[in-house]
Amino acid sequence: MRTSIATVSLSGSLTEKLTAAARAGFDGVEIFENDLLASPLTPEEIRARTADLGLSIDLYQPMRDIEAVPEEEFARNLWRARHKFELMRRLGADTVLVCSSVSPRAVDDDALAAEQLGRLAGLAEDFGVRVAYEALAWGRHVNTYDHAWSIVEAAGHPALGTCLDSFHILARGSDPKGIEGIPGDKIFFLQLADAPLMAMDVLQWSRHYRCFPGQGGFDLSGLLAHVLRAGYRGPLSLEVFNDVFRQAEAGPTAVDARRSLLVLQEATRPLLREAAGLAAPAAPVVPTGVAFAELVTPDVVPVAEVLGALGFTRTARHRSKPVDLWEQGRARVLVNTGPAARRDGTALAAIGLESPDPAAAARRAESLLAPVLPRRRALEDVPLDAVAAPDGTELFFCASPALPVLPGQVGSPVRPELRDWTDDFEHAEHAEHAEHAERTERTELVGRVGRVGQGSGAGSVTRIDHLALTQPWHQFDEAVLFHHSLLGLSGQESVDVADPYGLHRSRAVTNADGSVRIALGVGPAPTDDGARAQHIALATDDVTDAARRFCAAGGRLLAVPANYYDDLAARYELGDEELATYRELGILYDRDRKGEFRHCYTETVGRVFFELVQRDGGYQGYGARNAPVRLAAQRAAGRAGR
Repeated sequence: MRTSIATVSLSGSLTEKLTAAARAGFDGVEIFENDLLASPLTPEEIRARTADLGLSIDLYQPMRDIEAVPEEEFARNLWRARHKFELMRRLGADTVLVCSSVSPRAVDDDALAAEQLGRLAGLAEDFGVRVAYEALAWGRHVNTYDHAWSIVEAAGHPALGTCLDSFHILARGSDPKGIEGIPGDKIFFLQLADAPLMAMDVLQWSRHYRCFPGQGGFDLSGLLAHVLRAGYRGPLSLEVFNDVFRQAEAGPTAVDARRSLLVLQEATRPLLREAAGLAAPAAPVVPTGVAFAELVTPDVVPVAEVLGALGFTRTARHRSKPVDLWEQGRARVLVNTGPAARRDGTALAAIGLESPDPAAAARRAESLLAPVLPRRRALEDVPLDAVAAPDGTELFFCASPALPVLPGQVGSPVRPELRDWTDDFEHAEHAEHAEHAERTERTELVGRVGRVGQGSGAGSVTRIDHLALTQPWHQFDEAVLFHHSLLGLSGQESVDVADPYGLHRSRAVTNADGSVRIALGVGPAPTDDGARAQHIALATDDVTDAARRFCAAGGRLLAVPANYYDDLAARYELGDEELATYRELGILYDRDRKGEFRHCYTETVGRVFFELVQRDGGYQGYGARNAPVRLAAQRAAGRAGR
């Protein structure tokens, strides 16, 4: 189906908004009156600009407080409307949005409202314009879609129809099934917006917290199914008022917006076998595990020291790039010291995801407007496709060995027809021999630290449990939709976490068995540099032993305030010896109805820190109750380290 977006949904000037919408692949736009009034371009120039960009002007909006008013006021409204209709003729727009009145002068008289809207439609028809009447959720007398439709039906004018807005319908809890009783040709326009489920004034909810489909809690696919069953075949248009979107760059926001409509159409397609024209992206290829986490660093020594103390061994080096492979159990960490290394310290730059079909995963990404990143590689390198997540993290689609790779060994591919990404790496011994003549003192240190790894046994790392990526302030909702729609990961409930300087918001996305867990977070404010820290959580069967071994190898764990353990003793019946151990090592504890969770943190290196986690029973969370303590401790450690 055709897609459209209201200019109010994007930031910037009108020309910037039009350009962003066109580049994202939209077919048309709704022009918000304020955007036109602020533009230096004439209506004719705007019309030409949209045509040059391949866009149609699907709606002009809004006209307010028109109907059910005293006759003298309605006469003034018609005079105002005549000017707007002439403007629309110059603009090339043929449909105008009229919102149900909120004026204190409006009366509760459906017959009067129908009569006046009919007269307005008659005037509009003279200019080749149609009137789409919409029930605002906070309308003075008309605030539900079925009420608005009854007035349109009573007016009986061919140039008068209704506009359905998903927010106004679902925010009031109206049953959208009744939409199927409206003739499709009388639904002149459809506006779509999602929103988080909130208990607040509906006007403020609408003006500040709307978001794109799939980013909130509304059942938009169900609503769209009812609209299409009614026979509507107009554009799917986004009208999203959101404070964050209006501060973010228009281009990425427009791409995110169109992606949300592609996913919405995909979700609706099974509900409507008879619906035609629904574009279906390639099916999601859900990752089955984490192949690797890649760190980029300008200084390998601090990273190597932490990895070595954690029990990792440097097993291989890339044949053509300055990238080392560190392994323990099924956990693999790449350390990249190439030109892309950040000057401001170590950062988590890429994640390798185990994929049943890497090529299909890449096709899925491209169908949802996430093109495969160009990569420079040698002819003999394994071809790996990667896409960029909204925060810039590269996501690689990989085929990996079926079994854990032991130090100094390279495993066999999961599927013989797919090349294993570890084939690009040479055994550490071979690589070191080849480089012996050029090895520097720093590389010798890395080699020594890399052999500290303590093999298997109690307290060893078994795999990567989860990865935590803190998003730019304006891209949190985009990131959640991205990981859900492209990768097929399911979003868990959003969690707010108290920080000494504000609230962190976090939401995890996972696959069905928890072998892929990514916790997405956003800091308290756009300028909070500390909020951009990332971390890698490593699973172990015995976090106490893992913590002791880490400390014995020279590692430093995050210090946790004593007050935390006093409170822990009051919350849970833990033995004195157990509490003393947790206090000594900085281990945090949580439990729910399904199981227990023990975890501790390393000190931060650059912008990255590690977490050791032990899950017992069916615990599926991330220790959110402990996050405020961890954040405060990291703030304190950061100040002490300056």
